[in-house]
This record gives sequence, C-alpha cells and structure tokens, in this order.
Amino acid sequence: MNRSDWLIETRRKTEERYTTLWAPDYGEKWGLYPNESHQQFIKKFLSLLPAHSAILDAACGAGRYMPMLLEQGHTVIGVDQSQGMLDSAKKKFPNVEMKKIGLQEMSFDGIFDGAICMDAMEHIFPEDWARIFINFYQALKPKGCFYFTVEIADAREVEEAFSKGKELGVPIVYGEWPENDGVYHYYPSMEQVREWVHQTGFDLMEEGEGDGYHHFIVRRKG
Repeated sequence: MNRSDWLIETRRKTEERYTTLWAPDYGEKWGLYPNESHQQFIKKFLSLLPAHSAILDAACGAGRYMPMLLEQGHTVIGVDQSQGMLDSAKKKFPNVEMKKIGLQEMSFDGIFDGAICMDAMEHIFPEDWARIFINFYQALKPKGCFYFTVEIADAREVEEAFSKGKELGVPIVYGEWPENDGVYHYYPSMEQVREWVHQTGFDLMEEGEGDGYHHFIVRRKG
C-alpha cells in the first residue's frame, strides 16, 4: 500500500474505532473533567479571553472539557470527525451546537475568541499539522487564543514502533506509531511543533508539561 492510500485507511479506522468502540461509554469510562495540568492551562487560557466569548472546542469528543468552558458563560461550538462522539456529547450538553467536521476540514473565518484542541493532535498525520494550525489561525479573531496539547511518548518506544512498522512494510515516517492503544499516533518533537506554530504566525504565550502532555497556549496576531 502506498502512503496516500494508507493514510486514508488509517484515518477511517481511527474514526470508526472512536465511533463504534469508545463513544457509547466514553464519558463514563474516562470522566468529563480534565486532570490537574489540563485544568491549570484551561484556566490560564480562559483568563486571556473577554467575557462571553465564542469558543471552538475542536475534536471535542464526548465533551470532557466543555463544563469548564461553559461555566463562565461562554458560547461553545463543538466539532469532531466522529459522529458517535458528538452524539455522546450532545446527550450531556443538548444546548451546545455540534458539527461533524474533522480538524483537516475546518473552514471557520474569524468568528472565535478562543479555541481548544485537547488530547487529539496525536492522531494527526505529520502532513496535516501545518494545515490544521492554519485552520485554527483562520478560525480565530485577531488576538484570539488557542490552547492545544501534544502527547508525549517514551523515545525508546517510539523508535521501536518505527522499526517494527518498517519491518512490516508499513509506509510510516519517524514518530508515527500505527497501533498505539489500537489507533494511529504521531509524536513530533516539540521543536517541530514550535516551528509549525511560528510558521503559522501565532505568538507563543505559554507552554509546559504535565500528565503526559506538552501544553501550548498561542495567540493570533492582531
């Protein structure tokens, strides 16, 4: 299989697994509320927004982070490529607008004061990261803020996954882990992530590590 066909099939499998296997009890199994480091960074992110902001919760899943966004009176739109996850979120938050849109297909135009993308970028192919950052940049109003996480993996295990994939003839690049927890993962270096952020035009406001993730808060230029 060539890489283009493999990427299409891999994305389909990831969406299918979230929809059929995890969506029915995702909220109950994993909980609605974020862990400590996520809570700290969400609070920092929210402190940068004006009152009654419009917030994009992208790759919102079952709505794990929506309570913290909604409790301050903000308006939230949730998007996800998995209809099953959206259905699960809608049951908990019936008044929140939900749209079935993948990160790659977002086309919002300057309507959000802030955006988050939590625990999701690890499922994105390296070819798509730059485009997705552009999609978020375009979705924000001038000086709008974007908070996202990048999952951290053990470097030795990433190396082993890459070697195994190459031995099996999978058309992967370094950093990809085709079957981590049953779905595709990609682990870029933080230097690469910062470069994508810079190339997009974001200003890096704050970053840090905690609970297995690197946390970034960036801002669209005015």
